[in-house]
Amino acid sequence: MCNEPPDNAVLRLNGHATYVRITSALVDPALIDLPWSIPLEQWPADQLVALPQGISRHVVRFVRLGGTVYAVKETRERIAEREYDLLRALERLGAPAVEAIAIVADRVDELEPVLVTRHLQFSLPYRALFSHTLRPQTLDRLLDALAALLVRLHLLGFFWGDCSLSNTLFRRDAGAFAAYLVDAETGALHLRLSNGQRDEDLEIARTNIFGEALDLQAAGLLHESIDPEHVSDDVVRRYEILWHELTHEQAVLASGTTDSRRQIDKRIRRLNELGFDVEEVAMSIVEDGGERRVTLRPKVVDAGHHTRRLLRLTGLDAEENQARALLNDLDAYRAESDIPDEAQAAHRWLTEVFEPVIRAVPPHLRGKLEPPELFVQVIGHRWQLSESAGRDVGLAPAVQSFLADVLVHRPDEQAILGFDPEEV
Repeated sequence: MCNEPPDNAVLRLNGHATYVRITSALVDPALIDLPWSIPLEQWPADQLVALPQGISRHVVRFVRLGGTVYAVKETRERIAEREYDLLRALERLGAPAVEAIAIVADRVDELEPVLVTRHLQFSLPYRALFSHTLRPQTLDRLLDALAALLVRLHLLGFFWGDCSLSNTLFRRDAGAFAAYLVDAETGALHLRLSNGQRDEDLEIARTNIFGEALDLQAAGLLHESIDPEHVSDDVVRRYEILWHELTHEQAVLASGTTDSRRQIDKRIRRLNELGFDVEEVAMSIVEDGGERRVTLRPKVVDAGHHTRRLLRLTGLDAEENQARALLNDLDAYRAESDIPDEAQAAHRWLTEVFEPVIRAVPPHLRGKLEPPELFVQVIGHRWQLSESAGRDVGLAPAVQSFLADVLVHRPDEQAILGFDPEEV
């Protein structure tokens, strides 16, 4: 059963009181008003939001309540409870996954219970990216994101059991993608995964992705240069490279304490560049015939190094690559302004640089890109304009040019999707 105690809601059908059981840690009262007495596939169109949807074994619908969009999935009660618990546990661990909101059970006429999750804003299932033939460079970015997601989950001790493109959502992240787990019903959370468990998860991922790539190839949606078998093998290869980088034991010859410290700092900086924080470093020293050998093994805590630094300094919540770009701009501003105090520089950058850019966007365009992604694209646009002009054109002209020449031409569905398939 779920960890949180159930809240019971009453529906009145044909003048009779009927109970549905809503299990939720923090229930949205508007959930009570949804037509729970009707199968999801029969819900009226005026209750639904048209969003791109991945392949699912279950009936899934999207609804908007107030300013929030929820995904509603019919499934068996034990599966709903298990997935709800796992998603709540992953949320507590800070894992990249959708947020579980509620379980609705005891529906009339023995209708299946429903799992409610919060829709991940500005995200897309992978098939929505294949409305046109996908270029190899874009596929590379998707595979990097999926491999990084699986590494992050494994570092937390989570065995997915059904890793695939279909069970993943993707969001823009400053020219790359960030991947989020969207289906956890086959997963299991352990204190630590064995190599055998990781290998099993990787083999499942390889098989699933090979099948998905074959389907895309049959539909003519894979670039002719892309081999489905290579795609599935490539995810595993990317995973193994990142896993090794994060966990391998590094042996170095050290002539003294300073040299050892330099090697440790270099390894930690490399992991920080990859977006991971290090909690501690296990170090062993062996003296052999006058030769001093130091063995380093970092304990990686989790991804989000730049995200956490940006949040601490500015209160802005961004994806990892977005945060890296924003911090680079902040650091450049601090150097130009000659402000020694980092916190003071961050406050001034936020109020004098970031917020004016976001405020410059007209209301009817603000739903097309999230603020961090918008700012990243603006500074990229400024760089392009400056290269063409042979001088720095300045931020304000770059903003106006971006709004008039780029953002305004994005299709209207960007307000919901935050992604333009034409650009992949």
